[in-house]
Amino acid sequence: MKFKKGNKKTLNAWAFYDWANSVYSLTIVSAVFPLFIGGYLKEQHLNKISVFGSQIAHVPLITYVTALGFLIVAIFSPILSGIADYKGNKKTFMRFFCYMGAVACMLLYFFSVTHIYLSLLVYMMALIGFWGSLVFYNSYLPDIAYKEQQDATSAKGFALGYIGSVILLLVNLGMILSVPDENKLQIMRYSFVLVGLWWFGFSHYTYKYLPDFTNTNKVTKTIVFNGFKELKSVWQELKSQLQLKRYLGAFFVYSMAVQTVMLVAAFFGENEIAWEINGIDKTMGLIISILIIQLIAVLGAFLTAKLSHKIGNIKALIVINCIWAVICVFAYFVITPNHFFITAAAVGLVMGGVQSLSRSTYAKLLPQTEDTTSYFSFYDVSEKIGIVIGMAIFASVEIITGSMRSAILFLVAFFIIGLILLYRVPKKIE
Repeated sequence: MKFKKGNKKTLNAWAFYDWANSVYSLTIVSAVFPLFIGGYLKEQHLNKISVFGSQIAHVPLITYVTALGFLIVAIFSPILSGIADYKGNKKTFMRFFCYMGAVACMLLYFFSVTHIYLSLLVYMMALIGFWGSLVFYNSYLPDIAYKEQQDATSAKGFALGYIGSVILLLVNLGMILSVPDENKLQIMRYSFVLVGLWWFGFSHYTYKYLPDFTNTNKVTKTIVFNGFKELKSVWQELKSQLQLKRYLGAFFVYSMAVQTVMLVAAFFGENEIAWEINGIDKTMGLIISILIIQLIAVLGAFLTAKLSHKIGNIKALIVINCIWAVICVFAYFVITPNHFFITAAAVGLVMGGVQSLSRSTYAKLLPQTEDTTSYFSFYDVSEKIGIVIGMAIFASVEIITGSMRSAILFLVAFFIIGLILLYRVPKKIE
C-alpha cells in the first residue's frame, strides 16, 4: 500500500509504539525495579554495593549507570541517524533497539550482586534500547503527520503509553501482592520478563503500518560519520533560525531537570518516605503513587494540548515549568505518604504535558526539510547530554550531602534558568 502522509491508520500505529515501550519506563525505571533492588539488597544484608574497589549506595550507582547509558546513546545516535538518513532505514534501526531493550528487560530476571557488572550492563542495555529506539520513533512524526496533526498525535502517543503501562503495572501489582513476602522478589523478577514480552509483542503493530523509506544506497566510511557532519550542519543552520535556536537552549536546560526528576522519583519514594507512619506497605504505597502519576498524566497530556492551542506552545511550556519548580521545592519537605501522593498527582499533571508539548513544539518549529532525522537527532542528542549532566549532578550532590532531598532541591535552579530562556523565545508558532 502506498504511503500517504496524514493517514489516520499510520498515525495511530505510530502512537501505539508508546503503548508498547512505555512499560519499560514505568515498570523498570519507575516502579518495580527500584523496589526490587532495595528489597534485594536488604535480603542480602547489604547497605552498599562493591564496584571497582569502592562501596557505593545503590541509588547513586544506578544514577551513574543511567548517565553512562544516556552518554552512549548521545554518542552513537548521530552515527546511526546519519546512516538512517542516507539509507532511509530508520524503521530497521528502531526495530533493532526495540528488540535489544526488550531482551535486556527479560535478562534482568537474573540480576544479582554476584554478577554485578553483568547485571548493571543488562540494566544499561535496556535503557539504551528504549532511548535508542525513540531517536528514530520521534523522527517519524513530521514524516507522517502534518503540522496541525502533530500536537494531537504526540499527545495520543503519550496517553496510550500511560494507559498501556498502567495495565501491565496493575497485573504486576496483583502478582506481587498475591504471594507471601518471602516470594515477592521472585515475582518482581517475573515482571521484568513480562515487560520484555509486552514491548516486543505490541511493537509489531507499529512496524506493520509505519512506512519504510529504505533505498539501495551503499554505506561507506564517509556515510558512517555523516551523522556528526549533519549535527554540525544543523548547528550552523540554527544561527539563522532564532526561534528554534532559543527554544533548543531552553529545552536543553529544563529537560535536564525534568528527566532527572522522573528517573529518580521512585528511588526517592523508596528511600525518603516514611511509609510506616500511616501503616502503608511500601510496595503498595509506591506503586499507588506511580499509578496516580500515570493516570493523571493521561489527563495532563490532553489538557496541555488544549492549553497550548489557547495560549501558544511557548507560553504553555512556561506555565508547566513554573509548576515543575514548585513541585521540586515542595518535594524537599515531603515525608509522609499522603504528601507524597499529592506530589505524585502534581507530577502526573505536568509530566505528560511537558514531554508531549516539547516534542511537538520542536516538530512545528522545524524548517521545511526532508532531513527530519538529522534535526531530531540533534534534538535527542541535546536531551541525552542534558540527562547525563543532570543525573551526574544529582548523584554527586547526593553523595556529597548524603541526601536525595538536597539533590532534588538543587534541580530547581535548572527550571528557573529554563524559564528565563523560554521567555527569550519568540512566542508565535505558525
